[in-house]
Amino acid sequence: MVIGKQALHKRVGNVLKEAWRIAGPYWFSEEKWKGLGLLAIVIVLNLSQVALNIRFNYWHNAFYNTLQNLDEAGFYHQIWLFCILATVWVVAGTSLEFFARWFRITWRRWLTDWYLKRWLSHRAYYRLQLTGETDNPDQRIAEDVGFFVDRTFALTIDLMSKVVSLVSFLLILWTLAGPLTIPLGSFGTFTLPAYMVWLVLVYAIIGTLVAVKLGRPLVGLNFNQQRYEADFRYSLVRLREHTESVAFYGGEPIEFRTFRDRFASIFQNFIAIMWRTLKFGSFQFGFGQASVIFPYLIQAPRFFARQIQLGDLTQTAGAFNNVLDSLSFVINAYESIAQWQAIIQRLASFENRIEEIEAGADNTGEVKLAHDGPEVAVDGLTIDLPNGRRLLTGVHFQADPQHPLLITGRNGIGKSTVLRALSGLWPFGQGRVRLPEGRTFFVPQKPYLPLGSLRMALAYPEDGRHIADATLQAALAKVGLNALEGELDTVDLWAQRLSVGEQQRLAFARVLLAEPKVIFLDEATSALDEASEAQFYRMLREAPWRPTIISVGHRGTLRDLHERALDLSPFSGAPAAAAPAAS
Repeated sequence: MVIGKQALHKRVGNVLKEAWRIAGPYWFSEEKWKGLGLLAIVIVLNLSQVALNIRFNYWHNAFYNTLQNLDEAGFYHQIWLFCILATVWVVAGTSLEFFARWFRITWRRWLTDWYLKRWLSHRAYYRLQLTGETDNPDQRIAEDVGFFVDRTFALTIDLMSKVVSLVSFLLILWTLAGPLTIPLGSFGTFTLPAYMVWLVLVYAIIGTLVAVKLGRPLVGLNFNQQRYEADFRYSLVRLREHTESVAFYGGEPIEFRTFRDRFASIFQNFIAIMWRTLKFGSFQFGFGQASVIFPYLIQAPRFFARQIQLGDLTQTAGAFNNVLDSLSFVINAYESIAQWQAIIQRLASFENRIEEIEAGADNTGEVKLAHDGPEVAVDGLTIDLPNGRRLLTGVHFQADPQHPLLITGRNGIGKSTVLRALSGLWPFGQGRVRLPEGRTFFVPQKPYLPLGSLRMALAYPEDGRHIADATLQAALAKVGLNALEGELDTVDLWAQRLSVGEQQRLAFARVLLAEPKVIFLDEATSALDEASEAQFYRMLREAPWRPTIISVGHRGTLRDLHERALDLSPFSGAPAAAAPAAS
């Protein structure tokens, strides 16, 4: 039994520790005083409702006594008093709801910004995707943060009010309950003072233990439900992002099976939640209904013996049920607590991965990056996959503005991964990389086009607001997108409107605007005709800011556009070295 208590205390302590780790930063932030002010208002209004509830308990005593005593004047006086109390209750309740919502949305806004900044910094979003250890980080920020704020606030405020109510109504119950005399035969009698207090304590303890046993599986079930829901939504978003490809392939039956399989997990887990909730709810409702009649049954002998009046009986029953309600906090809120624990587990695992990434952000794995060289120099580059399998060993080469480099090799050998390592994205490997001072730019095969206007898509990762229209239009003209010059501020789904070739042209326009010192091109001209490809490479090689160009590609025409070539074929153990490109 002691071991069980220790395990319970440890589990509760871990949950509270993780909850504070998630919630704590807000209370040390620049918005803490605003949050504290709103929280103080909420607490005062909540406690005022507790005080009104106590006052209503005394009102019930006086009101029912006027009925029993046929006191007409007293009856109408209590009616007027009720109207006043009810008005104050309504004002306090509506004000509490307003300020509670204000506090929750303020806290959620700050916490969402906090997680968004950390998710985007140190390229954590990219590394989380690489390892796949943390599912649906976007859903954890978009939904779990909101759920955490709502559940934490509701449970904390509810617990505080229950504690205050417990103390207040225990005193009332102690005063009203009276003693219980138990005959012990030859040993005389035993008098138990305020026996209703002890009965409610035993009743609540038994109920809580049963509730915990019945409701414990809900924590894991709610955790899984959040994950399955997020997986299903993600699959729907994937279809929306690749509508044209699915339509071309006629892949609707496959997509439907994927959706159905993912929703099947939601359905099956939800059924499990339903059955567990049915068991828990049956006990919860039965426990609650029994508590309604229980205090009347216990106090009835004293009432019929004329030891107490009707008002005393109703006040005692009200105090009993308020004490029981406070002591039954775990029973009544167990489902919310289970959901809260599941949300904490999801956010805590997300927090752990973010912290691991932040801790190792200065040294990208074991690949040492330095921006202090006259050229691009790679020495002893070894690249692994996330599962630990060795991909490339001992790669070394140099590249400078006069000697653009083309990286070649069979599919899957690791060409694009080399570019990721040079860009500081790939954390799995060893070696040293020296880059010139200044900006580096990665141009993938399918460029990313953000939501918004063409100006934003063209200037990305800038927003383009501070770039003159003439400059943007000139960049579009150089890459053959003159037809778009008048649509800089048009908001559209540009990733769907533009063909892949047009998107690649737009990516080259970005390069011209950004003027980076090093440009990594990963199959960046695969959708362009050979003449355009040669034109764009010549444009970069002759650019006045003299960038260093490193490319990946399979086209034979690319060899004529680079001074050097690096074949990654001898990757397994033997070092690969750069050689002159074929003329």
